[in-house]
Amino acid sequence: MPERDGATRCGPGAVVWDPTLCAYDFGPSHPMAPVRCDLTMRLAEDLGVLPRVVSAPVATRTQLETVHGAAYIDAVERGHPAPRWGLGTDDDPVFEGMHAASARIAGASIEAARLVAAGEALHAANVTGGLHHAMPDHASGFCIYNDVALAIRSLLDEGFERIAYVDVDVHHGDGVERVFWDDPRVLTISLHETGQMLFPGTGFAGDVGGPGAEGRAVNVALPPGTGDSGWLRAFHAVVPPLLEAFQPQILVSQHGCDSHSADPLAHLELSVDGQRASYVAIHELAHRHCEGRWVALGGGGYAIVGVVPRAWTHLLALVSGSDLAPSTPTPAGWRAYVAEKCGATAPVSMTDGYEPTYRDWNDGWDPDVWLDRQINATRESVFPLHGLHP
Repeated sequence: MPERDGATRCGPGAVVWDPTLCAYDFGPSHPMAPVRCDLTMRLAEDLGVLPRVVSAPVATRTQLETVHGAAYIDAVERGHPAPRWGLGTDDDPVFEGMHAASARIAGASIEAARLVAAGEALHAANVTGGLHHAMPDHASGFCIYNDVALAIRSLLDEGFERIAYVDVDVHHGDGVERVFWDDPRVLTISLHETGQMLFPGTGFAGDVGGPGAEGRAVNVALPPGTGDSGWLRAFHAVVPPLLEAFQPQILVSQHGCDSHSADPLAHLELSVDGQRASYVAIHELAHRHCEGRWVALGGGGYAIVGVVPRAWTHLLALVSGSDLAPSTPTPAGWRAYVAEKCGATAPVSMTDGYEPTYRDWNDGWDPDVWLDRQINATRESVFPLHGLHP
């Protein structure tokens, strides 16, 4: 890895943002409404926790081709329905300007990674990113270009030799895992609702990476109905020990907030408070193992008013170095903006009223509990590959 001084020379946290990022728009009936990002940025600004804002560049063709095939990029540029490439489906309908909008999101995540790699920011975020389902040769699950994989690839090209990726979206981070399946330099960890119940139907404990990279893919398949305490139990039983063993130089995370109980597309039961607790834990791990180097990306989240802006504003507060108390009221001006923009009633507080706790794995586990069986299966599959006792 190139010489870096870590936190001693880094500037404050940054968010890569431009209103044109909201041009990634599959249409009014699609659940992935770009207004969720606009509401997030406005809420963070109104609460005074918005990090330094950096303009979002458009990823170049050369950059896109570090992950995606040329023929697939050509198909996106043409902008016509093409089932072979996953374009024109219910999940990924084509829209005008699709290539440019998708490439700008990719460019924003690459820029966030560059800011941290260059020491220009200790933490950097792109809330419009996290499009973790896109495959090298086709669109999938609302995702055209895989900005996460592109950002990680750019970090590898910068000379990083150990990159940890933690994905807390309710859906398995299959596209990122696929790209780095055989690469021992990248540790991908995904905590998600089990593929037995939810798209994309993958991501089980036995999926541990390809030849020469065994143990570099980690999957925790959570039972439907898992709430704050169970989710945090799983996270702390798996993620900190693996990062301790792997010793990453930089941490990249995907923060889909569709694990919330109010999300219409999945079946986990987290609160905003539980999600915030996961962000705090990831932030702490970045400082423990990576001298603070942290690239935080968005992801899923389809409770557009009630969940996404609050969850991601807590994330941006951590990126900026702010301590935003869960009990903080939402600003009256922001609530009025939500009413005007969305015709909806906004939450009055940054909390759902919970104080998340969890039972430590070291206190014992119960083989009769579905969640504990899933955690144990992951630990037994992966921990020995890192020299850890399951």
